Amino acid sequence: MKGILSDAPIVHGRELPHGFRHACDVVVVGSGASGMTVATILAEAGHDVLILEEGPYHRPEDIGRFEPSTSLRRLFREAGMVAAVGVGQTPLISLTLGRAVGGSSLLTGGVCFRIPSAVHHGWVHEQGLHEISERSLEAAYEAVEKRLAVREVPESMRSESSNRFVLGAERLGYTMRSLRRNTGDDCEGNGRCNFGCPAGAKRSVDVSYLPDFVAHGGRVVSDALVEQVIVKNGRAAGVRGRLLGGKFGAPSHEFEVEARTVVVCTGTLHTPQLLRSIGLRSYGLGRFITLHPAARVVARFPDRIDGWNGALQSCYSDDLESEGILFNAVYTAVNVIAAGLPGIGPALHERARQIPNLAMFGAMVHDEAGGYVTTGIGREPTLVYEMAPKDLLRLKKGMRVLAEMALEAGAEEVVLPIFGMPAITSRAQALAMERDPIDARRIECLAFHPLGSARMANDARSGTVDTNGECFDAPGLYVADGSIFPTSIGVNSQVPIMAMATRLAWRLSERLA
Repeated sequence: MKGILSDAPIVHGRELPHGFRHACDVVVVGSGASGMTVATILAEAGHDVLILEEGPYHRPEDIGRFEPSTSLRRLFREAGMVAAVGVGQTPLISLTLGRAVGGSSLLTGGVCFRIPSAVHHGWVHEQGLHEISERSLEAAYEAVEKRLAVREVPESMRSESSNRFVLGAERLGYTMRSLRRNTGDDCEGNGRCNFGCPAGAKRSVDVSYLPDFVAHGGRVVSDALVEQVIVKNGRAAGVRGRLLGGKFGAPSHEFEVEARTVVVCTGTLHTPQLLRSIGLRSYGLGRFITLHPAARVVARFPDRIDGWNGALQSCYSDDLESEGILFNAVYTAVNVIAAGLPGIGPALHERARQIPNLAMFGAMVHDEAGGYVTTGIGREPTLVYEMAPKDLLRLKKGMRVLAEMALEAGAEEVVLPIFGMPAITSRAQALAMERDPIDARRIECLAFHPLGSARMANDARSGTVDTNGECFDAPGLYVADGSIFPTSIGVNSQVPIMAMATRLAWRLSERLA
């Protein structure tokens, strides 16, 4: 390590010719929804804050011009190939995780839910976590939603894909409601939020928080892989790691940051690794992970509907919330849809030709804590997940209901995400799919909201961090990402994570002062 860090607000670590040493009040590891939130609030309060991010920095206007394939290579962790390894009757579950300044907030559909009241009630009355009651987070929710410009999606922005499922739902007695999203009033309905917004409407944290962070003296170093927390006299005192400036992004120069306070925001999969670097063996660390397993159902209609015209996610139904099922509109980039259609060669080509006639909707499961993370090969951890039998039943029911909605709206056939299953054309076939035994490993399953590997609790016998986010066994070391959630929440996690991070940042700022 030869030098000190430059005064530039955003430093591209891969371009530095040498390592560095730096001192600050607070070092935040990770720049996603939680890390950028915590760092901005602390910087605005007058603290000297440095963010270290493993991924690269791309300007929002550049991200908006990326093709979906470019976004996969540059913004997605492992180019979108991260997956949870299924145990027993569990699908291989594809995970969408970000790896860039802005983290996974760059890749969301912009959906903004609050944690359901029933979940808060369970945290308070079953786990005694009164500090994170619904009422105690109200101010944090409001602060986040204001900064993100959260708005309800008008019905006029619904794609025809969504409208067909809404029609089928209404005929079956299900209620569809408009989603709330962090796009302000500027959404053009380009339908590709997961890969970058061409209109610049989505207020991911690189747009909504980062400008305020750097305006208050905060600095970011991208391409900076933190490998270890430094402990002195029994207290967290900084971090060390390596810049990713070598060939093909390999680790190169070393860096070290000294700080009074360390805040880890590297996400549910990676936070346990960093905490274990100092020998932490807290109860449940790396375990009790929930994912919200989800499946997409594709329906072919006799007429052209051009489902890509409209908001990618515009409406939802929580009529089956009590059963742990949430239905959510989704219509992703057409080349991604084509890659997931059944068939090979001419059969796949014919399916792809039908894309203008296709509609799509998703079902998501409020799951039990069936996952754990271990050290993997190379830098990436391995996530192992065992789906509870009742969660598999929920997933199958969700697919069945969506198939019925599509058929009721006039679909000629419905393609379920089950490898080897022919397209279905009747509600009887959909019901048979739900009732008949099926090898869960044949289901194409997705997940976007891993939570819970460093759970918040009232004492060290029940979790990793206290209600202020501080590790029980490491003073000065805080966690503020989705890993601290005590249970699954059953809804999209962006706003809940940011609200929790806001509350913890307010508390931490008071303590630092």
